[in-house]
Amino acid sequence: MSETFCYHPDVAAALADGGPVVALESTVITHGLPYPQNVAAAMAMETAVRSAGAVPATIGIIQGQVYIGLDGDQIEYLGQRAGQDVRKCSRRDLPLVLACRGDGATTVAGTMILAHLAGIELFATGGIGGVHRGHPFDVSADLAELGRTPVTVISSGAKSILDLPATREVLETNGVPVIGYGTDEMPAFFAPSSGLPVDLRLDTPESAAAVIAARRRLGLQSGLLITVPVPAAAACDPEELEAAISQATQEADAQGIHGPAATPWLLSRVVTLTDGRSLEANAALLQNNGRVAGQIAAALAKQH
Repeated sequence: MSETFCYHPDVAAALADGGPVVALESTVITHGLPYPQNVAAAMAMETAVRSAGAVPATIGIIQGQVYIGLDGDQIEYLGQRAGQDVRKCSRRDLPLVLACRGDGATTVAGTMILAHLAGIELFATGGIGGVHRGHPFDVSADLAELGRTPVTVISSGAKSILDLPATREVLETNGVPVIGYGTDEMPAFFAPSSGLPVDLRLDTPESAAAVIAARRRLGLQSGLLITVPVPAAAACDPEELEAAISQATQEADAQGIHGPAATPWLLSRVVTLTDGRSLEANAALLQNNGRVAGQIAAALAKQH
């Protein structure tokens, strides 16, 4: 791995000392938000992790090299290349990008894999992928990865543009516990609730760390999903949001936009249809999830 992985000095030091580290994805930089908001969001999320006492490790691939912790210049590099030739990397894509010495941005699934290989147990993101509306066989690899990679993902549920009930069912099928952090319902990304139940509600970093430690003791090779509602002040109105998503989904179907291209297109369209309110919600939940993940990582490190 030494030839493939390059660790940021702060991340390497924290891992060596058994300190708290939180992995962060890079598709939010290249496929989730436009420039320069993407760079600002990535840096703000790192700051939020640090504010909670943990070390952020934004994971990405540059010229075939896996970086466990990007520096500011590398985040800016990927940010300026948003929408260009940066491969969106899930499990299937990682060896392809490395072999071709290309640039790659890691999805939830891709980040989980690389974080696990690097020895990082927690990962914060905005929303996971799932089952696409009207396309029940278009299922994100994130769900399968959560069922087979022992990394805890802190997110605001699954992205609102998805079929959330179907996504919840697939998570259950894959044996993934859905934990509500300060909530009895699985959040709906831009909105605080989906009407779907969680398997357990927890309200403190210590209680979340206890569940992670229990999974570790059992040796289960599967992940946990800890869901955190978007901050109330930044949440979208559920009715406005649903109307925007329905319109965007119909437009995507009419234009034949499916597969990996669907999520970034739909999210961008929803930003337009909500006059930027979904973008504000996205930025707020990313920072909040980073802070919560940092707090849980710090609590977990104390249990070692």
